[in-house]
Parts: sequence; structure tokens; C-alpha cells
Amino acid sequence: MSKLFQATTMIGMKLANRFVRSATWEGLAADDGTCTPELKARYVELAKGGVGLIITSHTYVRRDGMGSPRQLGLSDDTFIPGLREMTDAIHRHNGRVAVELSHAGILSNPKVTGLTPVVLSKVDGYAGSEGRVMTAEDIQAMIEAFAQAARRAKEAGFDAIQIHGAHGFLINQFLSPAFNKRTDAYGGVIANRTAAVLEILAKMKSYVGNDFPILIKMNSEDLMDGGLTVDESLQAARMLQAAGIGAIELSGGTVVTGDHCRKDIDSEDQEAYWRKAAKAFKEKLTVPVILVGGIRSLPLAEKLYEEGYADYFSMSRPFIREPGLVARWAAGDRRKATCLSDNLCRGPLMAGGGIYCVVEKQQEQKG
Repeated sequence: MSKLFQATTMIGMKLANRFVRSATWEGLAADDGTCTPELKARYVELAKGGVGLIITSHTYVRRDGMGSPRQLGLSDDTFIPGLREMTDAIHRHNGRVAVELSHAGILSNPKVTGLTPVVLSKVDGYAGSEGRVMTAEDIQAMIEAFAQAARRAKEAGFDAIQIHGAHGFLINQFLSPAFNKRTDAYGGVIANRTAAVLEILAKMKSYVGNDFPILIKMNSEDLMDGGLTVDESLQAARMLQAAGIGAIELSGGTVVTGDHCRKDIDSEDQEAYWRKAAKAFKEKLTVPVILVGGIRSLPLAEKLYEEGYADYFSMSRPFIREPGLVARWAAGDRRKATCLSDNLCRGPLMAGGGIYCVVEKQQEQKG
């Protein structure tokens, strides 16, 4: 059997295989951020489909940090019961689930929240660019918000927490010189730009304990003028490792530029487009590296694992079309994922109807 299908332990979590469902905004939460039966059913489908670790969509820690309508929330204790029902349902099918905690910062959408955004620095051209610049006291309040959400996540039965530090959202904004123009202790050199993330990690641990799994999703590079580079990202990762981060999911690009989610992936050389950075991270780190970005072929994932590029492999769009993809591969059907990487699934999502594979639905209707 392929080593990718052997059971592993990640940060104390027993996982059935080395496949991860990367955080995916489904647009299926209620307007107030609570978990709906439809959203719970999506996660159960992934558990039944054999995904080793399911990571939820980005989940806001404060309402002013919503970046999307119908986004999952964990900003107060009222969210806990619905999420407990969801985690219990996943566990009944032997699944494991982490919640991705997020604040959109300058990408917060005041049309969705009805609130004035808080921003790290003034940078023109973004949804929340007219928001209020955070003071040092505001940053401490934000750190507490992330930590309180972590406490709620543990109470809600999640197996792990992932800090969303990628794709232009607030934690990425701290790390990235393209967004972080501060001149205080949280701006300037990479050690300063990493400080708030380290404080969030420490505060989370004070609430959930040192043994509770905390991961981070972070950019290998921003691919924008003046953005985070691989070298500085790796420096931040080493600081996070020293502070006790459990694993790093490595991505890149931002929702602003669209580089984080590439289209028309039709050959293995176009897949795993952050692989070069992942190899650099693997060579310098001891914590598990999870590689995301355009993975479609089982043989390629096996090769990348054997050659030391990553420990785990994370996918998003393939599971929209095929929630049972991992089970299919495990059963011996090694054909590549049927996802066409056309991004048509974003159409119904942006229209408010929740995400689904448009091509698959069209084929079902024809059938």
C-alpha cells in the first residue's frame, strides 16, 4: 500500500492517511455565521470520503473580520453548540476536523459586517482600506479574540486549530511588508512582523494547553510587489516552530491577485505549484509540512513525499467535485482528480447559493 494511505500521527492526532482537505469557503453557514445542517452534511461527506484531516472554511474570530457572506463564525460562545453537533457528526464517521481561525483585516467587507474595519496599516485599493488603523491596544484585543476563539474551538470538539496566515488575510498582513507599514514593535524587520502571530500562539496555548494541536496556514510568498518572500516566510516559520506550532500548511499568493488558486491545471508539472518552497521548508524545519496548491495526481503526491517535499498533501477544489476522492484512490482507482481547475465553482458561491461543482451538476442534469 502507498505510504500516503498509512495511518499517521500529526501533533498527537491519529490520522487515517496523509490527505488534508484545505480550508474552503463554502458559503453555506447561516447569515449570522452559525453552522447549518447543509454545511454539516458537507463535512460528513468528506469524512465518509476518507479525508484524513478536514479543515473548515475560514472562521471569523470577530464579526468585524468577516471577509465573506455566509462565513462560519466563532466569535462568541453561542456558536459552540452548533459546531459541537458538526464535530460529533464527523467523529461518528471516524473523521478528524480542525477549525481555521481568521480575521480579514483590510480585506474585511463592511457591506457584509455593517461595521468599520480595523486595519493594520493604510493601504489603498482594498475593501476595508478606509478602516481604523489598529493601535497597540487594538492588537492586544485581537490577540485575545483569536485565543478566545481557540478556547471555544476546543469546547466545540474540534481536534485541532489552524491559524489562517495566508492569502492576504490579517495574519498574512502582519507578516507581509506589502501590507504591514507599521513603525512600532509590530512593523519593520521580519521578527517584528512575526511578533503578533507568536503572541497569538502563546495566548492560544494558555487557553487550550500545550498539547492541543495548533497549525498555521501561511504564504510561502505573496507574489505581489513588496510582498513576503520565501526567505522571510521561512524565517517566520522557524520562529513559529520554536514557539511550538505543530504543523505548517504552505500556500502562497493572495485573494487579491488570484495567484493562490490557479486555473487550467492539466499536467503534473503545473501541479503542486508551491513545491519548490515546500522543499526549502522541509530542509530547514522539523514540524510537518502540508503542501497545498493544484495537487491532482496521486503518483505525483507519492513522488513528492518520497523525495522529501512534504509530509501531507492538502486539496480544496478536487473535494468540491469528488468528496470521495481519497477513498477512490485508496480502493485502487489511481486516475487523477476529475476537477478541471476551471474555477466555475466560484460562480454559485459568489451568487450566494453555496459552492458546488458546476460541471458535475450539469452532467447530473443531463443524465
